[in-house]
Amino acid sequence: MASRAHRNVTRAVHRHRHLSRQGLLERAFTFAFRGLVYAQIWEDPEVDMEALAIRPDCHVVTIASGGCNVLSYLTADPAKITAVDLNTAHIALNRLKLAAARTLPDHEAFHRFFARADCRENVAAYRMFVAPHLDDATRRYWEGRDFIGRRRIGGFARGIYKHGLLGRFIGAAHLLARLQGVNPRRMLDARSIEEQRAIFETELAPVFDSAFMRWLTSQPASLFGLGIPPAQYEALAGDERMDSVLKARLEKLACGFDLKDNYFAVQAFGRGYAGGEGPLPPYLQAANHQAVVERAERVDVRHVNFTDFLASQDAGSADRYILLDAQDWMDDAQLNALWAQITRTARPGARVLFRTAGEPSILPGRVDDALLSRWDYRAAESIDYTARDRSAIYGGVHLYVLKGA
Repeated sequence: MASRAHRNVTRAVHRHRHLSRQGLLERAFTFAFRGLVYAQIWEDPEVDMEALAIRPDCHVVTIASGGCNVLSYLTADPAKITAVDLNTAHIALNRLKLAAARTLPDHEAFHRFFARADCRENVAAYRMFVAPHLDDATRRYWEGRDFIGRRRIGGFARGIYKHGLLGRFIGAAHLLARLQGVNPRRMLDARSIEEQRAIFETELAPVFDSAFMRWLTSQPASLFGLGIPPAQYEALAGDERMDSVLKARLEKLACGFDLKDNYFAVQAFGRGYAGGEGPLPPYLQAANHQAVVERAERVDVRHVNFTDFLASQDAGSADRYILLDAQDWMDDAQLNALWAQITRTARPGARVLFRTAGEPSILPGRVDDALLSRWDYRAAESIDYTARDRSAIYGGVHLYVLKGA
C-alpha cells in the first residue's frame, strides 16, 4: 500500500525528465514528502465549515492531512466523514487522534496530548489508553523509530509541532531570523493588532530585505518544508519575486487577525499552542470535546488517492468535498479525472472547497466545460473566505456549488 501511495504522489508531482533541474527538484520533494509533513493542518476549519454549510445528513470527503480539520468538522455534526491521504504518516496521525478522542479519559488528557503535546505523561497515556485500540499498522508506525532512532510516539513528549517537515521548516525560519538578530516569538508579546503591526514592520519585515533572503527564497527547494512542490512554487510566485510574496503572506498572518484568536500565528511564531492555553482549533476546545468523542466513530480514514476513492463509490453518494491545495499539484488529465468523479458522486446541493497558492481558481480553461458548467463558482464568497482564512498562506480559497440544487 505504501509503495502504491508513493507512486500516486510521484505521478502528481513528477512532470520533467529525471536529470533535468526541475526533474531533480520534483524527486527531492517526493522523497521529503514520504514522512510526516503536517503535524497541524494549515487551512482554517472555521472558514471551511461556514463555506461548506455542513448538514446532519452530509457525507464529507476530505484530504486528511494532519487531521485537525477532520476532527474539527465533527463539531458541525455531519453524518459521515471519509478522510483520504497518500501519506502514511498522516494516516497514522489521523487514526491516533481519533483513537485518542475515543479512549483518553477526559478533555484534560486529550488537551495535554494534542494541545501541549510535550509531556512525558502523553507517552504513558498512549500505552495505557490508546495503543490497545489502534490497528496494527498505526501502532507499528507510532512505536517504530524515526531517522535518528527515537520512537515516534515520543514526539508527543518533545513537542510534536516541532516535528514533521513543516515543524522543521518553521524551526529553520526561526534560526535564520535569530541569526539576523530577530526573535519571531516577539510577535506573541503584542497586546493589540496595532502592536502586532509595529513589531512586524520594525523587526520581521526587514528580514526579507537582505540579499541572502532574496536568494534563498528564489530556490524552490527552500519551500519544500511548507509542502510546496516545484509546480506549486511557480503558481505561488506568479509574476512577483518570491521574497515579496512570502513577506505579504507573513504580514497577513502577523497583522491580519488578533493573535488571541489565531492559533496559526501562535504556531508560526511560538512553535506550539502557547503552552496549550492560547487559541485552539475547534477539536481541541473544551466546549467541543464531548461532540468530538461521541462522533469520532463517524470518521473513516482511507489510505487512498482522492479520485480513486470516489471512483469506488456509488453515484450521488457524497455532499461535501475538501481538496485542500492538492489540485495545484495536478496536470489537466488528473484534474479532469477528479472532477468527473466529483460530479458523478455529487448529490444535489453538493459543495467543493479548495485552496490555491495563487489567487485565481485554476479550473477554468483546464477542466472540461461539460463538467465545469455543472458547477457554480461563488466568486464573491470565495474572495471573502480568502480574506478571512487565518492561516494566511494561500492566495485563494474557492467554493463551487452544484447547479440545480
